[in-house]
Amino acid sequence: MALRYRQMRPSDVGRCVEILAAHPINGPRYGHAISELRKTWFRLLGSEAFTAVVFEELHGDHFELLGGGVSVFVSDSFLRELKTPPFFWIGPEIVRRISRGDSPVLTDRQVREANTRSGLNLVGWHAVTSIEETKRVEVLNFIFGSFIELHRGFLIKELIGQADSPMGVEAISNSGGGFFHPKLCRFVDSLPASPEEIVSRPHVMGSTREMAFAKPWLSGTSIFSYQRPVFGFRRSEQRLLAAALQGGTDEELADELSISLSSVRRTWLSIYDRVAGCLPEFFHEDFNEYGKSGRGKGKKHRLLAYLRQHPEELRPLSRKLLLASANAPLA
Repeated sequence: MALRYRQMRPSDVGRCVEILAAHPINGPRYGHAISELRKTWFRLLGSEAFTAVVFEELHGDHFELLGGGVSVFVSDSFLRELKTPPFFWIGPEIVRRISRGDSPVLTDRQVREANTRSGLNLVGWHAVTSIEETKRVEVLNFIFGSFIELHRGFLIKELIGQADSPMGVEAISNSGGGFFHPKLCRFVDSLPASPEEIVSRPHVMGSTREMAFAKPWLSGTSIFSYQRPVFGFRRSEQRLLAAALQGGTDEELADELSISLSSVRRTWLSIYDRVAGCLPEFFHEDFNEYGKSGRGKGKKHRLLAYLRQHPEELRPLSRKLLLASANAPLA
């Protein structure tokens, strides 16, 4: 078995919506809103509040699409509504609100500011796979691990979602998530009903930053791990670095990012100078006799290795707020 995920492309959206619509649990939750889902995801693709990937499995010499995974950052007011009875199906409600011009999804600017200062509310919109795939433990584990990997490095204060299968209820519980009890107004560890009953009606499951700190040994709580970025890369620098983490020559990076080769090389120089300016010792052995930082495989490998351990450096941020809060405690 060989599984991978990649960013969702416009050409993937239709197929992912079809898979979701055919799902015996997720599909009926949408009703008429399913007709607006494709348009909604098209609109959100590329925004910093929307994370969308597709999952693929290697069959012979090609990868076959299994489905997708979608999450979104939402406003504080929408989060409060989510946890106020009567509960509702989250995905269809987001679609309806966006369709009528009342989107609960954060703008790019709001994401950058919240991720730098106050923290983000993350909604797991859907893991879009067929019912047959949800029965495969290896697929579920891969989707779960991918979700953690895709959101590590964000300053997340609360994670909310709704299970789309009985196994999903158990997976959320086992990884550190709780069931939101409306009368107690908090997440609880015990389930009020069987997993089958829970997925049959609107519900809220999730976790908070405080819960994660209380149970750091559980796998799902690692999504709340956060360190303040050191370098404050510009968005163009982040895009190049994120692409470089997937491998490829400068020529291939230029093609992937639709920029010139000279722009790639200028951006690398800007990145190295920024790193050297923030942490002079980072490239200490790579400085030349004039103290100037240049390019080189050693520098690139060292920096990319660091970024694999520090994904916060590649997340949206407000450089202005980052500088202003450099000496302030984390939110």
